[in-house]
Amino acid sequence: MFNNIFFILHKPQLSENIGACARAMKNFNFSKLIVIKPKPIFPNDKIIATSVGAKEIIKKSKVYDTLEPAMKNIDILISTTSRFRNKNIKHIKLNKLNKINFNKKIAFLFGSEASGLSNNEISFSNYVLQIPSNPNFKSLNLSHSLIIVAQTVFQILNIKQSIYSKSKKIKSASKKNIQAMTNLCIKHLEEINFFKPQEKKPKMLENLRSIFYKMDLSEKETRILSSVFASLAKKKLD
Repeated sequence: MFNNIFFILHKPQLSENIGACARAMKNFNFSKLIVIKPKPIFPNDKIIATSVGAKEIIKKSKVYDTLEPAMKNIDILISTTSRFRNKNIKHIKLNKLNKINFNKKIAFLFGSEASGLSNNEISFSNYVLQIPSNPNFKSLNLSHSLIIVAQTVFQILNIKQSIYSKSKKIKSASKKNIQAMTNLCIKHLEEINFFKPQEKKPKMLENLRSIFYKMDLSEKETRILSSVFASLAKKKLD
Protein backbone atom coordinates (compact mmCIF):
# COMPACT_ATOMS: atom_id res chain seq x y z
CA MET A 1 0.00 0.00 0.00
CA PHE A 2 2.97 2.34 0.46
CA ASN A 3 3.38 2.45 -3.32
CA ASN A 4 -0.17 3.79 -3.61
CA ILE A 5 0.73 7.00 -1.78
CA PHE A 6 1.89 10.12 -3.65
CA PHE A 7 3.07 13.46 -2.31
CA ILE A 8 2.54 16.45 -4.61
CA LEU A 9 4.41 19.73 -4.10
CA HIS A 10 2.63 22.54 -5.92
CA LYS A 11 4.98 25.31 -7.05
CA PRO A 12 7.58 24.87 -4.28
CA GLN A 13 9.89 27.86 -3.96
CA LEU A 14 12.91 26.66 -1.99
CA SER A 15 15.35 23.92 -2.94
CA GLU A 16 15.95 23.13 0.75
CA ASN A 17 12.27 22.40 1.30
CA ILE A 18 12.03 20.09 -1.70
CA GLY A 19 15.04 18.10 -0.48
CA ALA A 20 13.71 17.99 3.08
CA CYS A 21 10.36 16.70 1.81
CA ALA A 22 12.09 13.83 -0.01
CA ARG A 23 14.02 13.00 3.16
CA ALA A 24 10.80 13.02 5.21
CA MET A 25 9.15 10.71 2.69
CA LYS A 26 11.97 8.18 2.91
CA ASN A 27 11.86 8.33 6.72
CA PHE A 28 8.40 6.81 6.50
CA ASN A 29 8.90 4.44 3.56
CA PHE A 30 7.24 6.54 0.83
CA SER A 31 8.84 7.10 -2.56
CA LYS A 32 6.34 8.69 -4.98
CA LEU A 33 7.06 12.42 -5.32
CA ILE A 34 5.37 14.74 -7.84
CA VAL A 35 6.50 18.34 -8.31
CA ILE A 36 4.36 20.96 -10.05
CA LYS A 37 6.20 23.90 -11.65
CA PRO A 38 9.02 24.30 -9.09
CA LYS A 39 10.60 27.75 -8.85
CA PRO A 40 14.22 26.52 -8.60
CA ILE A 41 15.88 24.47 -11.32
CA PHE A 42 14.83 20.87 -10.69
CA PRO A 43 16.75 18.91 -9.69
CA ASN A 44 19.76 20.87 -8.45
CA ASP A 45 22.69 20.24 -6.12
CA LYS A 46 21.03 21.91 -3.12
CA ILE A 47 17.93 19.75 -3.47
CA ILE A 48 20.07 16.60 -3.64
CA ALA A 49 22.21 17.69 -0.68
CA THR A 50 19.27 18.45 1.61
CA SER A 51 17.51 15.20 0.69
CA VAL A 52 20.24 13.44 2.74
CA GLY A 53 20.13 9.91 1.38
CA ALA A 54 16.81 10.26 -0.46
CA LYS A 55 18.26 11.39 -3.77
CA GLU A 56 16.66 8.44 -5.57
CA ILE A 57 13.25 9.89 -4.69
CA ILE A 58 14.29 13.19 -6.29
CA LYS A 59 15.69 11.49 -9.38
CA LYS A 60 12.58 9.35 -9.87
CA SER A 61 10.10 12.14 -9.19
CA LYS A 62 7.76 13.39 -11.89
CA VAL A 63 7.55 17.07 -12.81
CA TYR A 64 4.58 18.79 -14.44
CA ASP A 65 3.72 22.34 -15.43
CA THR A 66 0.15 22.14 -14.12
CA LEU A 67 -1.79 20.09 -11.60
CA GLU A 68 -4.35 18.43 -13.85
CA PRO A 69 -2.07 16.06 -15.83
CA ALA A 70 -0.35 15.01 -12.60
CA MET A 71 -3.56 13.47 -11.36
CA LYS A 72 -4.41 11.17 -14.25
CA ASN A 73 -3.58 8.03 -12.24
CA ILE A 74 -4.75 9.31 -8.85
CA ASP A 75 -8.00 8.04 -7.29
CA ILE A 76 -8.27 10.35 -4.28
CA LEU A 77 -6.68 13.78 -3.84
CA ILE A 78 -6.34 15.23 -0.34
CA SER A 79 -5.29 18.89 -0.23
CA THR A 80 -3.60 20.36 2.81
CA THR A 81 -4.39 23.87 3.99
CA SER A 82 -3.67 26.08 6.98
CA ARG A 83 -7.15 27.58 6.96
CA PHE A 84 -10.71 26.34 6.80
CA ARG A 85 -12.15 26.54 3.29
CA ASN A 86 -15.73 27.64 3.00
CA LYS A 87 -16.39 25.34 0.05
CA ASN A 88 -18.60 22.32 -0.46
CA ILE A 89 -15.71 19.87 -0.18
CA LYS A 90 -15.34 17.31 2.57
CA HIS A 91 -12.98 18.37 5.35
CA ILE A 92 -11.13 15.49 6.95
CA LYS A 93 -9.23 15.57 10.23
CA LEU A 94 -5.73 14.17 10.57
CA ASN A 95 -6.89 11.56 13.07
CA LYS A 96 -9.63 10.42 10.67
CA LEU A 97 -7.34 9.54 7.78
CA ASN A 98 -7.75 5.89 8.74
CA LYS A 99 -11.18 6.09 7.08
CA ILE A 100 -9.50 6.53 3.68
CA ASN A 101 -9.20 3.44 1.50
CA PHE A 102 -5.43 3.21 1.09
CA ASN A 103 -5.81 0.36 -1.39
CA LYS A 104 -6.58 3.14 -3.86
CA LYS A 105 -4.01 5.56 -5.26
CA ILE A 106 -3.96 8.46 -2.80
CA ALA A 107 -2.19 11.80 -3.28
CA PHE A 108 -1.54 14.50 -0.70
CA LEU A 109 -1.23 17.98 -2.21
CA PHE A 110 0.88 20.70 -0.56
CA GLY A 111 0.85 24.34 -1.66
CA SER A 112 3.77 26.72 -2.15
CA GLU A 113 5.51 28.23 0.85
CA ALA A 114 4.33 31.76 0.05
CA SER A 115 0.69 31.34 -0.93
CA GLY A 116 -0.44 27.80 -0.21
CA LEU A 117 -3.20 26.43 -2.42
CA SER A 118 -5.77 28.54 -4.24
CA ASN A 119 -9.46 27.61 -4.41
CA ASN A 120 -8.81 26.59 -8.01
CA GLU A 121 -6.34 23.90 -6.93
CA ILE A 122 -8.60 22.90 -4.04
CA SER A 123 -11.43 22.31 -6.51
CA PHE A 124 -9.67 19.17 -7.81
CA SER A 125 -9.77 17.61 -4.33
CA ASN A 126 -11.86 14.90 -2.76
CA TYR A 127 -10.93 16.11 0.72
CA VAL A 128 -9.30 19.08 2.41
CA LEU A 129 -7.01 18.41 5.38
CA GLN A 130 -6.13 21.01 7.99
CA ILE A 131 -3.28 20.06 10.33
CA PRO A 132 -4.17 20.99 13.94
CA SER A 133 -1.88 23.74 15.24
CA ASN A 134 -1.78 26.92 17.30
CA PRO A 135 -4.81 28.95 16.08
CA ASN A 136 -2.75 32.11 16.47
CA PHE A 137 0.15 30.78 14.41
CA LYS A 138 -1.03 28.22 11.86
CA SER A 139 1.71 28.55 9.25
CA LEU A 140 3.81 25.38 8.99
CA ASN A 141 7.00 24.83 7.02
CA LEU A 142 6.36 22.77 3.88
CA SER A 143 8.53 19.84 4.92
CA HIS A 144 7.12 19.92 8.46
CA SER A 145 3.58 19.64 7.09
CA LEU A 146 4.58 16.75 4.87
CA ILE A 147 6.34 14.85 7.64
CA ILE A 148 3.29 15.11 9.92
CA VAL A 149 1.05 13.66 7.21
CA ALA A 150 3.63 11.01 6.23
CA GLN A 151 4.06 9.81 9.82
CA THR A 152 0.29 9.61 10.31
CA VAL A 153 -0.25 7.58 7.14
CA PHE A 154 2.77 5.39 7.94
CA GLN A 155 1.21 4.51 11.28
CA ILE A 156 -2.17 3.79 9.73
CA LEU A 157 -0.70 1.48 7.10
CA ASN A 158 1.42 -0.40 9.61
CA ILE A 159 -1.30 -1.09 12.14
CA LYS A 160 -3.83 -1.81 9.39
CA GLN A 161 -6.71 0.04 10.96
CA SER A 162 -8.62 0.54 7.73
CA ILE A 163 -11.43 -1.88 6.88
CA TYR A 164 -13.02 -1.71 3.46
CA SER A 165 -16.37 -3.21 2.59
CA LYS A 166 -17.06 -2.00 -0.95
CA SER A 167 -17.71 -4.79 -3.42
CA LYS A 168 -14.61 -5.85 -5.35
CA LYS A 169 -16.73 -5.89 -8.51
CA ILE A 170 -17.10 -2.11 -8.37
CA LYS A 171 -14.08 -0.35 -9.83
CA SER A 172 -13.68 3.24 -8.71
CA ALA A 173 -13.12 5.87 -11.36
CA SER A 174 -9.58 7.19 -11.60
CA LYS A 175 -8.80 10.89 -11.81
CA LYS A 176 -8.10 10.25 -15.50
CA ASN A 177 -11.67 8.97 -15.99
CA ILE A 178 -13.12 11.93 -14.11
CA GLN A 179 -10.94 14.40 -16.03
CA ALA A 180 -12.14 13.00 -19.36
CA MET A 181 -15.78 13.17 -18.27
CA THR A 182 -15.40 16.69 -16.87
CA ASN A 183 -13.59 17.97 -19.96
CA LEU A 184 -16.32 16.48 -22.18
CA CYS A 185 -18.97 18.27 -20.13
CA ILE A 186 -17.04 21.56 -20.30
CA LYS A 187 -16.54 21.20 -24.07
CA HIS A 188 -20.25 20.83 -24.71
CA LEU A 189 -21.15 23.63 -22.32
CA GLU A 190 -18.75 25.92 -24.17
CA GLU A 191 -20.42 25.00 -27.45
CA ILE A 192 -23.75 26.32 -26.17
CA ASN A 193 -22.13 29.42 -24.66
CA PHE A 194 -23.03 28.35 -21.13
CA PHE A 195 -20.18 30.20 -19.43
CA LYS A 196 -21.42 33.76 -19.32
CA PRO A 197 -20.68 36.41 -18.42
CA GLN A 198 -17.13 35.52 -19.50
CA GLU A 199 -15.50 37.02 -16.42
CA LYS A 200 -17.33 34.46 -14.27
CA LYS A 201 -16.14 31.48 -16.30
CA PRO A 202 -13.07 30.64 -14.11
CA LYS A 203 -15.26 30.50 -10.98
CA MET A 204 -17.92 28.46 -12.76
CA LEU A 205 -15.28 25.97 -13.95
CA GLU A 206 -13.87 25.76 -10.44
CA ASN A 207 -17.30 24.96 -9.00
CA LEU A 208 -18.07 22.44 -11.74
CA ARG A 209 -14.80 20.56 -11.19
CA SER A 210 -15.39 20.62 -7.46
CA ILE A 211 -18.72 18.83 -7.93
CA PHE A 212 -17.25 16.00 -10.00
CA TYR A 213 -13.94 15.52 -8.20
CA LYS A 214 -15.41 15.18 -4.71
CA MET A 215 -17.86 12.46 -5.82
CA ASP A 216 -16.86 8.84 -5.28
CA LEU A 217 -17.79 7.76 -8.81
CA SER A 218 -17.26 4.33 -10.31
CA GLU A 219 -15.86 3.78 -13.81
CA LYS A 220 -19.33 2.73 -14.94
CA GLU A 221 -20.88 5.92 -13.57
CA THR A 222 -18.36 8.13 -15.39
CA ARG A 223 -19.12 6.28 -18.64
CA ILE A 224 -22.85 6.81 -18.09
CA LEU A 225 -22.41 10.52 -17.40
CA SER A 226 -20.13 10.91 -20.43
CA SER A 227 -22.80 9.27 -22.59
CA VAL A 228 -25.43 11.59 -21.12
CA PHE A 229 -23.34 14.69 -21.92
CA ALA A 230 -22.62 13.46 -25.45
CA SER A 231 -26.29 12.64 -26.08
CA LEU A 232 -27.45 16.01 -24.83
CA ALA A 233 -24.95 17.73 -27.12
CA LYS A 234 -26.13 15.65 -30.07
CA LYS A 235 -29.75 16.46 -29.28
CA LYS A 236 -28.88 20.15 -29.21
CA LEU A 237 -27.28 19.92 -32.67
CA ASP A 238 -30.32 18.10 -34.06
